[in-house]
Amino acid sequence: MAGYKAGRITSDIKMMLSDILRDVKDPRVSRLLSIVKVDVSGDLSYATVYVSAIEGYDKTVESVKALKNAAGFIRRELGARMSLRKVPELRFIADNSIEKSTEISKIINSFDDKD
Repeated sequence: MAGYKAGRITSDIKMMLSDILRDVKDPRVSRLLSIVKVDVSGDLSYATVYVSAIEGYDKTVESVKALKNAAGFIRRELGARMSLRKVPELRFIADNSIEKSTEISKIINSFDDKD
């Protein structure tokens, strides 16, 4: 039962955060920022948010710095949109999975061109 609740809250947080990130007005936050994964602790007090920008890893790191500054605003908005007893503390981590996936895609496409 607890695993189901944590999984449901994790997916809800991911959905709400993607909506909230559109409202962040800091110019350092990329408009092409994607939430790759959200991990919520067992007691629901911490949420680790992995984000990646299409522009590259440098832009992702810059966006994460801005998101850390805006964490209070994002947490307050998350609490207003979700009915949770305790809103988890947010930790933002830069992830380069989108950049890696484009590199892999280019490699696969180069094999297709040779045939």
